[in-house]
Amino acid sequence: MSTNIIKMSEALADIMPQEYKDLVERSTYGKVDRGWRDIGESKDLIETHSLCAGCPESLAFRYIMSSLPNPEDTVMVGSTGCTSLVFPHIAVHNIHSLFGNQNAVASGLKRTLALRFPDKTKDVVVLAGDGATVDIGLDMTLQSWFRQEKITTICFDNEFYGNTGGQESGLMQKQFVAKMAPAGKQFDKVNLPQLAIDSGCHYVAMLTTSKPMRVEKVIRNAIEVAREIGPTYVQIYTPCILELGKQSHEGIDEMKGAEKKGERFEFFEYRTDQAGELIDKNDAERKVRKDAKKEARKKAKETAKA
Repeated sequence: MSTNIIKMSEALADIMPQEYKDLVERSTYGKVDRGWRDIGESKDLIETHSLCAGCPESLAFRYIMSSLPNPEDTVMVGSTGCTSLVFPHIAVHNIHSLFGNQNAVASGLKRTLALRFPDKTKDVVVLAGDGATVDIGLDMTLQSWFRQEKITTICFDNEFYGNTGGQESGLMQKQFVAKMAPAGKQFDKVNLPQLAIDSGCHYVAMLTTSKPMRVEKVIRNAIEVAREIGPTYVQIYTPCILELGKQSHEGIDEMKGAEKKGERFEFFEYRTDQAGELIDKNDAERKVRKDAKKEARKKAKETAKA
């Protein structure tokens, strides 16, 4: 990585907007092992957004953005939904696809980038809600996995259509009653993680947004496995507190309750043998870098004291 994507011409520096100057001076581009701890200090990690106060999707979006291992060479493919309101605020290439066809768009994009930039790593990440992923877009989601497209699919699971009034989705809980589903859901929640495994995904995870360290590790693993091996899938519970009738501060508690042992969002992770080997290798390399940084800080302190 480098900061070339946002490099500013010195001749134009005096007339550039302060927002852009801040982006150049305070972004995570070029930072090895960037992560969720960079949130709050870096200009590129969504300072503001247009989602509801306390929305878990805003947390998930920030954690995902901060966990991209190669942001300047990453393209996000989104779909109509609450997430489409956030994409204009991010400093990463992104495409707004038609509702449901995000995996088809991502497939073509990934192949084109591989031909156009054969000597560069270009990551393509799909981010969509449960309506786009498991309902209207299910065919294109599954077909991209069948074809072994090297893309990461992330589903923000609201358990209903959060931005259009609370209609029933395939990921809604059985018997759950919503404003636009007054009779309640008549069948079980679709087990999309298992479908992903059966469809050939090499890394699959299901979790909530309550633990940023876990989100960071999962997203990083998913993207790195997709880059080298094949399709990956991550399902994150991002409850719509508005439709659930909860206060803005209750989103975290809702997620913590849903991830308890035996609950529907208890942490789940699947790796093929090939993916597991790659993840272990990458983790070992990161540990070496982390230990080297610690040793460098230690020596710097000793030098300062001397």
